[in-house]
Amino acid sequence: MATSEIDVQVENLTKKFGDFTAVDKVSFSVPRGSFFSLLGPSGCGKTTILRMISGFETPTYGDVYIGGERVNEIPPNRRRTNLVFQNLALFPLKSVFENVAFGLRRRNVPRGEIRERVQKMLERVGLPGFENKAIHQLSGGQKQRVAIARCLVLEPTVLLLDEPLGALDLKLREHMKLELKKLQHRVGTTFIYITHDQGEAMTMSDQIAVMLRGRIVQIGAPEGLYNSPATSFVAAFVGDSNRLQGRVLSRHNKRVNVGVGPLEVEGVSQPGLEGESDALIFVRPQNVLIGSEADPIPEGYQAFPGLVREGIFEGAVSNYIVELAEGYQIKVVVPQASHVKAFSVEDRVQVAWSPDDTFCFSTEELGDITMSVGQE
Repeated sequence: MATSEIDVQVENLTKKFGDFTAVDKVSFSVPRGSFFSLLGPSGCGKTTILRMISGFETPTYGDVYIGGERVNEIPPNRRRTNLVFQNLALFPLKSVFENVAFGLRRRNVPRGEIRERVQKMLERVGLPGFENKAIHQLSGGQKQRVAIARCLVLEPTVLLLDEPLGALDLKLREHMKLELKKLQHRVGTTFIYITHDQGEAMTMSDQIAVMLRGRIVQIGAPEGLYNSPATSFVAAFVGDSNRLQGRVLSRHNKRVNVGVGPLEVEGVSQPGLEGESDALIFVRPQNVLIGSEADPIPEGYQAFPGLVREGIFEGAVSNYIVELAEGYQIKVVVPQASHVKAFSVEDRVQVAWSPDDTFCFSTEELGDITMSVGQE
């Protein structure tokens, strides 16, 4: 991709605080007009990267380029970036108009131009006619859009968003995920968004960089991260997965057979899984089929008998927890549109999935996976 098509590029970006390395040799490029997310558990270095891009932190090593220009020595107020914080930092005693116009006034933009630019920006973020509203009169989503409008009216090359939905309630957060993506597409500005919520990143992003302990472990489109995780940490952190642990019994080319208690599970061997070693197995609940014991099994699938222990109807989908031999459990997610028969607790069933949908990793990352638990 040509440099002119890249809005942000960081090369070997490193930040040390004493003996602690918060960001460790991070490199990535953000194409112009895209929505790019940094995703990872708390403390992995996401916010530090954002602060180095915006100029509020100085890299220990490495370079930051914005619009092809190296900006390491350029102060924050002279960089073509703007930062939206989680608490929004709106002025509660100023009107919507005065909040959005604040940066333009500081730049001594003529009064007539300020009014024109503020009104146009409020229209672009879906708040026409809100100029005279007080901040306390706005909903949480409207305040979010005012904060974004205040940044976008300054025409930055890049808008940086530091977990801006974290303070919203769950229902509004779900709504704003879609609103933010539509807004970014409408205004065309490059967004760099940080979050520990994989649902936010998957919904909004064109590209996601998954981070762990100051490093990027995988960059890709949401579909690629979900369907082809490069590490067991990505498999555990991005999306929902069934996770089993066992020992490699045999292998043939890229296929391995793993003993999980009395079960033998076939899957695809991932890099780092060598010899007859311990293995972690990941299977997405959406890739697991459920049926009665007499139902035919699709060709090439592996099937296991089980007992339904839980059944939860959630409208669009039904979730089942199926207990296999010796207490091993598998979660199954069934879309209502699939017309699969509904099952009840204690029903005897069989579950089946393809070896191609079964990722087998080394157990060396067990500690990293533990970090991902509960990071919502």
